[in-house]
Amino acid sequence: MRRSAQALEAGFLSEMLKHAGLEEMNGAFGGGVGEEQFASFLRDEQAKRMVTAGGIGLAETIFNALEAREANDVE
Repeated sequence: MRRSAQALEAGFLSEMLKHAGLEEMNGAFGGGVGEEQFASFLRDEQAKRMVTAGGIGLAETIFNALEAREANDVE
């Protein structure tokens, strides 16, 4: 459950990075078809690293909610 919660947080952070405009680079090494195709891989990896470093607490909140829900279902 924890890995699933972390994956969800990483997906959320990846989308936030996308909408923050961090994918756009100008200059000699920016732009083009290659950047458009591979920018999502970079964002996803950055988001995963953010979660590994502690993230924003979303994964822990989701995990705790799922754990509490499972405990209530068992009773």
